Amino acid sequence: MDATTPRQSPPETPDRDGAFPRLGEWQIEALSRDGERRRTEAGEVLFRQGDRDYDFFVVLAGKVAVRDGDGPAARLVAVHGAGRFLGELSLLTGHAAFFTAEVIEPGAVLAVPVERLRERALLDPALGDLILRAYLLRREFLIGLGAGLKIIGSRFSPDARRLREFTARNRLPHRWIDVEEEAEAEALLHRLGVAPDETPIVIWAGQVMRNPSSAELARVIGLKLPRAPVTTVDLVVVGAGPAGIAAAVYGASEGLATVVLDAVAVGGQAATTSRIENYLGFPSGISGPELAERGTIQAEKFGAEINVPCATTGLEQRDGQYVVSYDDAKRVSTRALVVATGARYRKLDVPRLEDFEGAGVYYAATQMEAMMCRGDPVVVVGGGNSAGQATLYMSRQAPMVRLVIRHDDLARDMSRYLVDRIARTPNVEVLTCTEVRELVGDGALEALVVADLRTGEQRRIEARALFVFIGADPHTGWLGGQVELDENGFILTGSSAAPCAEPGLEPSMLETSLPGVFAAGDVRSGSVKRVASAVGEGAMAVQLVHAHLHGRGPLAGA
Repeated sequence: MDATTPRQSPPETPDRDGAFPRLGEWQIEALSRDGERRRTEAGEVLFRQGDRDYDFFVVLAGKVAVRDGDGPAARLVAVHGAGRFLGELSLLTGHAAFFTAEVIEPGAVLAVPVERLRERALLDPALGDLILRAYLLRREFLIGLGAGLKIIGSRFSPDARRLREFTARNRLPHRWIDVEEEAEAEALLHRLGVAPDETPIVIWAGQVMRNPSSAELARVIGLKLPRAPVTTVDLVVVGAGPAGIAAAVYGASEGLATVVLDAVAVGGQAATTSRIENYLGFPSGISGPELAERGTIQAEKFGAEINVPCATTGLEQRDGQYVVSYDDAKRVSTRALVVATGARYRKLDVPRLEDFEGAGVYYAATQMEAMMCRGDPVVVVGGGNSAGQATLYMSRQAPMVRLVIRHDDLARDMSRYLVDRIARTPNVEVLTCTEVRELVGDGALEALVVADLRTGEQRRIEARALFVFIGADPHTGWLGGQVELDENGFILTGSSAAPCAEPGLEPSMLETSLPGVFAAGDVRSGSVKRVASAVGEGAMAVQLVHAHLHGRGPLAGA
């Protein structure tokens, strides 16, 4: 190219189903009342990967490139022209930016402080929904691209699996680089001065973290951790699945100082579901992660404080209130408590299962897992709706999906619409009266040995991934036996619970044997294991909390 020829900037990125919409003149004019217009120059960086508290930018003229990291050598993600707005979900959640925005063609931008943007979205719900939908789709795009964090390690490392699970469950864009399989890993480690036995490492915004804890990783990304060792609030919600987030939304919106604690991520089991199609109001379905992200934004909008990761360890009564211990040494005091801890996945009783967890055995079927086994044959074990949804999702990613159930009737525990779709999917085979007996592979899963329960015949099935959905056990150990449980360990509520500690009062519908402690969602005995039911119980629990706080006063014996 001649030295006098001006360098041309790359073309704008085409819109992807609403991920990159263009604002109308009336929308930009409305936003202008809340922000500041200013000129931009080529090479100017509007925000960098890892930055927090940056503005919402609308491109008025010129072009802005979005890159995965800093510098011209960083991978180009998108190019925005006039009418487009920058950012993604992290702008609304207060997390660090997952990419860098640099002006590549001079022009002008409109900069709107995030709080003013929130206020504008309340006045113009259509604009707010447009931005939120675009940001949700951009997060999905970044995850699929493998942008953001880089995790380098061995698939055999428990710490590497922990970091991968944490980032996947929290929907953090990242790329996994396996030291056993990817040639670039060795060169990258050498350049960073990191020995293979010092992995896993996380590379983020110029930082290299050697085997960070989940809390350390959360801190640099900007996930909210508990602010003080001792706090007093109106309502603590333990568990951030659909029931817990619903309780947070209704509690905070009705003026209760609300804190949510969850050991892993927002969304619970629902966040591991690729598509929920029987949830009211979403006729085309909604993914579990999107539902969780929308609920989180809604709860935080009303002032709920969501803390992840934050492992709850104990419960005690003190001075007429409940004290919840978490992360061993910290605690929060509350006037009322909603337990929405759900249940933990059951594991197959087969040899060497732990050897393959995270390296072929999974308990969720989302985009993250699909990226790891795309193009390979997979097996799904389980007869409920989660197994059915995983089977249909993976049938779009894998050449062959086999669904294994122990009984002979798929419709026994699965919704009819899923059964019918599975029957119409050509690359899905249902193996009835079958169970997994053995996992085969050297480091990574290669095949399964299954047995026909009617004949005892065993055979080998090729599989690079095994998805396990065989139910779950309630997560109630941290309660230390202080509330009444049923024979399976689920929390008893209402008339099924022991008499309430307050004289002359029975527990209300969702109240446990401890006054002011409520249970909602999958952890509750007799609950309907559906997302809609969990959301309803979480909302109902808040109404019962109000009745407790205003009608019964302090705890018995206070």
